[in-house]
Amino acid sequence: MQEQYRTPAREGVHETEINRSRFLCAIAPVADEREAQEFVARIRREHPTATHNCFAYVIGADASVQKASDDGEPGGTAGVPMLQMLLRRETRYVAAVVTRYYGGVKLGAGGLIRAYGGVVGEALDALGTVTRQRFRLATVTVDHQRAGKLENDLRATGRAVRDVRYADADAVTIGIGLPDADVDAFRAWLADATAGTATFELGGEAYGDV
Repeated sequence: MQEQYRTPAREGVHETEINRSRFLCAIAPVADEREAQEFVARIRREHPTATHNCFAYVIGADASVQKASDDGEPGGTAGVPMLQMLLRRETRYVAAVVTRYYGGVKLGAGGLIRAYGGVVGEALDALGTVTRQRFRLATVTVDHQRAGKLENDLRATGRAVRDVRYADADAVTIGIGLPDADVDAFRAWLADATAGTATFELGGEAYGDV
């Protein structure tokens, strides 16, 4: 399973001009394929008179869903280089649409490949990306007396505290995220920090910001 991936920091548009053709690359983080398709459709609606609206998107931390479209450009000269750039930059849960307004000068197949792939790379640079790391979810249960100090210690040592629940009259549960490699060391740290009074339970997996 993929340990980490990058995703766009925000939605945005980057524009460049190549031989009088305007290339506008719209990029957005997306949660699933439906959201990616809705983003593509929205950008197309915003540019109904464009010569081409080509797209590529990658869904899944392991890039399990990959789609691309040349939208009338010669086969393999637009959508595929866009997709390859997204993959080369290890971006996931991302959708990109490159809108081209033709300027009257043909670029040729090589020129198109460089233009479409290049503007996606430039857009990622301009908008920035965030790295998301795979975590094991875990729950620590501790008595009220120790809960406040333990929560502070967890945050002070850089642990990803996801939630704190005071639902029980006798105990507090603290949800955390841990890299797999840290699980054994954390068990030992927790036992030492709480004099063996806390319980520790591993859960499923999730991705969180590094």
